[in-house]
Amino acid sequence: MASIFTKIINGDIPCYKVAENESCFAFLDINPVAKGHLLVVPKLEVDYFFDLDDQIIADLMIYAKKIANAMNKVIECERIGVTVLGLEVPHAHVHLVPLDKRGTISFGNKLSFTKDEMQELAKDIARAL
Repeated sequence: MASIFTKIINGDIPCYKVAENESCFAFLDINPVAKGHLLVVPKLEVDYFFDLDDQIIADLMIYAKKIANAMNKVIECERIGVTVLGLEVPHAHVHLVPLDKRGTISFGNKLSFTKDEMQELAKDIARAL
């Protein structure tokens, strides 16, 4: 059975898409821990990040860097943090989270934004690419 991320990539489930290329897909997290928190996923569905082929990991991280640079142009923050947890969804993914100070990534504190705010943010980051 396809993961929720594969369903998002295939367009079966809506998302706040930021960008995609031939091997990666970036979209806003619907349960963000900071404004602009997004996910970069490989289009190939593999559960565990370290089971990905080396080239796919390289492509994913290079694409995440490109997305993070665009986020920095749009979101007021000190840095973009990166983390790989891999427990929530059985599809490898990278979290990019805007940070203002050390210790600000807490996945226990979720924020809420309106649909319009999410759509505008996704468009702003996409334009900054």
